Amino acid sequence: MALHIALEVVRGSSVSLTSQIQEFIKREISEGALHPGTRLPSSRRLAGDLDVSRSVVVEAYGQLVAEGYLETAHGSGTKVVGHLDADPVVPALLDEQQVPQVRWDLRPGGGNTPAFPRREWLRCYQRVLQAADLSHHRYPPLAGEPLLRRELSRYLGRVRGVRTSPELIIVVAGFAQALGLLCAVLPTLGIRTLAIEDPGHPGQRQFLQESGLRVVPVPVDGEGIDVEALTSSGARAALVTPTHQFPTGATMSEGRREALARWARDVDGWVIEDDYDGGLWYERGSRPLALQRTMPDRVVYAGTASKLLSPGLRLGWLTAPEAMLELLLRARARHDLGTEVFTQLTLAELLRTGLFDRHLRRLNTLAHSRRDALDEAVRKYLPGVAVIGSGAGLHAYVQLPRLTDEAALVAAVLRGSVLVRGGAAFHARPPRDAPALVVGHAHLPRSGVEDAIRTVGAVRRW
Repeated sequence: MALHIALEVVRGSSVSLTSQIQEFIKREISEGALHPGTRLPSSRRLAGDLDVSRSVVVEAYGQLVAEGYLETAHGSGTKVVGHLDADPVVPALLDEQQVPQVRWDLRPGGGNTPAFPRREWLRCYQRVLQAADLSHHRYPPLAGEPLLRRELSRYLGRVRGVRTSPELIIVVAGFAQALGLLCAVLPTLGIRTLAIEDPGHPGQRQFLQESGLRVVPVPVDGEGIDVEALTSSGARAALVTPTHQFPTGATMSEGRREALARWARDVDGWVIEDDYDGGLWYERGSRPLALQRTMPDRVVYAGTASKLLSPGLRLGWLTAPEAMLELLLRARARHDLGTEVFTQLTLAELLRTGLFDRHLRRLNTLAHSRRDALDEAVRKYLPGVAVIGSGAGLHAYVQLPRLTDEAALVAAVLRGSVLVRGGAAFHARPPRDAPALVVGHAHLPRSGVEDAIRTVGAVRRW
C-alpha cells in the first residue's frame, strides 16, 4: 500500500534530516493530527517521497519506536502506538521522578536497550509450545525449569567461568527478586548490614534500605571496591559489580579480588556478585571471568536477561552454595510459585541452539560501535573530558573537568532536549570535585550519540 504523509524537510538546515522527520512526527502526534493506530508510509516509500536516503528514515523511525511514539509489526508496517503516556516515568528501581520527552534519552537502564531478537525468540517459543506436554502447564518447579537450569550451568561455565551445576541454580524474576530474597535470608544468618559500592545503583540502595537492611556505602576506585574501607565498615556481606562496575565501568583487579576473598573468609561473610551485563565485553584482550569462580563457597552469583535481552522478560538467575540455596528457596516459597514456564523454556532453547550466542555477538558489535561513536564525539566536542572504564556493557562513565558545575550542565543539556544523569545521582555521598555524566549509549543510532554529545558541548561551561 503506497501511503503518503504531509511531511517536508529543509535541506541545508542545521537540524539533521533524521531529526526533522522525528520532530515533525512527534509534533503531529502531540497535537492530535496523527491518531493512535495510524499507519505511516514504509521507510522506502517515505525516503522516495522526500528524496532522501532510506537510512535517514529508518533511523528516524527506529528512534521513534525506541521512544514509544511508533510501533512496528511484521506485515502491518509502522503505526502510531495505540496508547501514549503523556508523562513517561523512570523505571521504579531507578527513581520515580516524572521526566519530559526529549530528543535523546541518555539514561542507562530501563527501556534503553538495543533491539530484542524477535525472530529468534518467536522461533524458539513456537518450538517450545509445539513440544509442550501436560507437565508444562502445571505450576513450575520453584527453582526453575530443569532444562533452563542445565543450559544456564553450561553457558555460565563456558562464558563466565562460573563453577556451578543445575542443582545450584535458581531462576528468578530478574535481579530485583534475587535481591529481595537475599534481603530476607541474610538476617537469618545474623547479617543485618550490607556494604554497597559508592557510586552505585541508586535504586538498589533505596530498595535495600526499604527492605530493612542497614546499608553502608564503600568507596570504589579504578580497581574496584576498596577492601580496606570494607573491612572498616563492619559489614559481613557486600554487593559488588566486579566485571563492569556500575556506573564507573571499572573492572576489579586481581589484587582486589584476592583481598575480597580474604575479607569474606576472615569475617565469615558473603559476597553478592551482580553480573548485570555479563557477556557484553568488547574491550581488547581477554574478558574477566566471574568473581564466583575464585570463591564459590562465599559468593552468591546473580545474572539477568535485562541487559542481554529485555528487562520486560523479568528473567534472572542465581547460583549459590547448597546451604544458602536452600534458604533462598524457602524464602521464595513464601512469595510466589515460580517463574513463568514458557519464557524459561524459550531461553533454554535459545541457549541450546546457539542463537543466544549469535545474538550476543551482534549485541557486542552494536554496543562497541556506539561506544566508539561516543569516544569520537567526546574527543570532538568535549575537549578535556575523558570516557573512563572498560569497553563493556551498554553505558559509559564520562569524567568532566574538576571545576565543572555538574548540576548546571545537566539542566542546560535538558533544555537542549537531551536527558542525561550526572554522576552525583549515583553517589551516596556525592563528591564536589569529581563531576561526571553517566551515558547510556548502545540503544542510540550513531548519529544520535554524536548529536547528543554535540549538545553537551554546545552548553558546556569549562
